[in-house]
Amino acid sequence: MANVPSHARVVIIGGGVIGCSVAYHLSKLGWKDVVLLERKQLTSGTTWHAAGLIAQLRATKNMTKLAKYSQELYGSLEEETGVATGFKRCGSITVALTEERREEIYRQAAMARAFGVEVEEISPQEVLKRYEHLNIDGVKGAVYLDKDGQGDPANIALALAKGARQRGAKVIEQTAVTSIAKEGRRVTGVDWQQGDETGHIKADMIVNCGGMWGHEVGKMAGTNVPLHACEHFYIVTEAISGLSQLPVLRVPDECAYYKEDAGKMLLGAFEPNAKPWAMDGIPKDFEFDQLPEDFDHFEPILEAAVERMPMLAEAGIHTFFNGPESFTPDDAYHLGLAPEMDNVWVAAGFNSIGIQSAGGAGMALSQWMDEGEKPFDLGDVDINRMQPFQGNKTYLFERSKETLGLLYADHFPYRQKATARGIRRTPFHNHLQERGAVMGELAGWERANWFARDGQEAEYQYSWKRQNFFDNVRDEHMAVRQNVGMYDMSSFGKIRVEGRDAEAYLNYIGGGDYSVPVGKIVYTQFLNRRGGIEADVTVTRLSEHAYLVVTPAATRLADETWMRRNIGGFNVVITDVTAGEGVLAVMGPKSRELLQKVSPNDFSNDVNPFGTAQEIEIGMGLARVHRVTYVGELGWEVYVSADQAGHVFETLAEAGADLDMRLCGMHMMDSCRIEKGFRHFGHDITSEDHVLEAGLGFAVKTAKADFIGRQAVLDKKEAGLDMRMVQFKLTDPEPLLYHNEPILRDGEIVGYLTSGSYGHHLGGAIGLGYVPCKGEEPADVLASTYEIDVMGTRVKAEASLKPMYDPTSERVKV
Repeated sequence: MANVPSHARVVIIGGGVIGCSVAYHLSKLGWKDVVLLERKQLTSGTTWHAAGLIAQLRATKNMTKLAKYSQELYGSLEEETGVATGFKRCGSITVALTEERREEIYRQAAMARAFGVEVEEISPQEVLKRYEHLNIDGVKGAVYLDKDGQGDPANIALALAKGARQRGAKVIEQTAVTSIAKEGRRVTGVDWQQGDETGHIKADMIVNCGGMWGHEVGKMAGTNVPLHACEHFYIVTEAISGLSQLPVLRVPDECAYYKEDAGKMLLGAFEPNAKPWAMDGIPKDFEFDQLPEDFDHFEPILEAAVERMPMLAEAGIHTFFNGPESFTPDDAYHLGLAPEMDNVWVAAGFNSIGIQSAGGAGMALSQWMDEGEKPFDLGDVDINRMQPFQGNKTYLFERSKETLGLLYADHFPYRQKATARGIRRTPFHNHLQERGAVMGELAGWERANWFARDGQEAEYQYSWKRQNFFDNVRDEHMAVRQNVGMYDMSSFGKIRVEGRDAEAYLNYIGGGDYSVPVGKIVYTQFLNRRGGIEADVTVTRLSEHAYLVVTPAATRLADETWMRRNIGGFNVVITDVTAGEGVLAVMGPKSRELLQKVSPNDFSNDVNPFGTAQEIEIGMGLARVHRVTYVGELGWEVYVSADQAGHVFETLAEAGADLDMRLCGMHMMDSCRIEKGFRHFGHDITSEDHVLEAGLGFAVKTAKADFIGRQAVLDKKEAGLDMRMVQFKLTDPEPLLYHNEPILRDGEIVGYLTSGSYGHHLGGAIGLGYVPCKGEEPADVLASTYEIDVMGTRVKAEASLKPMYDPTSERVKV
């Protein structure tokens, strides 16, 4: 009976829309021996009951690119396969019921234009013309996307499966994967069961497309795939007389979405406090199953919906549906090569936007698998961003209560997750909290983002305008610029590289020159073969055979994984030592004076020039200081073993009181670094940004022996730059920049800001972004006039290729 082959180039586990998309795209690239195994029937997990909303606009350029690809693919699938996908471009409307939400959706509209998506801001009256059934009381504004649409989720998946079969892929149903065989960092095959029959299929690689089973499949493969199923509710009315095709409607302030479907209305909810499901595992016989109704849970959404769309009061409810969907800790799906294994790929955890994401995700993953490198930056969704602890079941249960609702929550700048907090704490955590720290969370780390004043509530009050911490951050910013500030950088990743080949290995993996004396610090990038930036780090030589690589907190695992995957034949040992040391940054014109008060060591330029480290005594303890800066001032990072961290903090705080030293947070660091034009990995520099176009050519040493990306750097030097990173300052001090605001050059959109913050010293909002410059000299780029689109309003901006703050870096070297 079994029709399972004995060997496959790739086994795809899971036959929802994602698994079918991966099979379709791999077979389209010419892959043979593609096998998809589905435990029950195709689509029987989540896909079959999805609402099928297909939107183009996502939070970043590449996620938008993938969503646009999905809808273009679905538009042509029916013709290719003969399977009706039900795809239609009916448009979508999102309405705002508050001024804050209006700013959010209008900023999204501006971003859409920068990403090449057609969008229109419309008035409440124009909403009514397109949606006559809507009560527009309280509607402050709306946006309309003409090319958004909807489709039949199950048939889209079946069309993808048919397209895969037509190119030779095997799609096998009623075949459960029971275990996965592994040797070292590779899987070798999977055991399967089909009825009473069992067998084994050897596999060169696997793809985990297990949906809400993805966490469990991940464990079988020795990988961490953090996601959790939640109940997701919608109702479908009886047929409504005279109801014709309508745009998809979203009313996020009421947690609701609406779509017309075959003369009926579907009302769905993303409520703020969700119901996690299946804490003890998903039932073995789960197939096309519904969960019990919970009308009390859905009732508040329905009550608001009846007010918003009065015809619902007259329509009977035909279906009350409750089905599970999987959600990840940060509401972004998981894609890519799992960090723990070298041939286990993941495409799972689609947070209720699986239909609109599946086409693009399948295309991107297939290209990545085919070429061995990401086709473009996928950092938002790369599974490498997930920390090991995030696979903890209790953590996932607590966080999933919030993540479902965050889809429709206000996406305020700096908004922090409220659930599953306090897991990773630095050695200074309590010291900072006692002194008014307001914590944010990144990669599970609790980090002081800003400090409340006496009598001020130590919590965020969110807004798109100046938030309640704006003046606090200005004071912290000015303390670092004019006096001295101290902040906690313990969350930054610390990776030790040691062994007889440590120097040669780093010279191969990194663009810098690491053949330096002990104590020298090298600011550097790890490049891919296209000259794109895989990591942005500092490397400190600790001894002849040992180095310390310091990474951003969010990318520690990704950077370590990149390093491990490129060891080759080098004799080195790589160890994550992040938790072993606390780090206090002491920055500002009086930082040397402060350190001299607490240490007998010499911090002069003769002994400890910029870019060097030294071991010191401090208070009654020992530490190592690195003279580097991310804020553009004289300063040191003080590395101290975790056991002595409390003592060193108290020593510095006590001595700092005489100098009026101020404790500072991460928001200050961001506003200072953007004034100085320092790049932020993940925003300004990514795997698809060429290191020369990012303005970081000074950190690349092509004269040394061959290294990853060297040829791409030489080629770009010869061909010339296509883009340049430019710093902008708004001439009006009032508007705020966050990121993704369109850049206009001589009146035309040419790009968007990759990051934005407020420059408290320079007196206006500052942004960084790439500007096309093919065939141009630097002077040509600066000869134009520039504007930034802030929520639909064009604001004049000054442009500079050099840092606007201290362009010659005199302040850091005094």
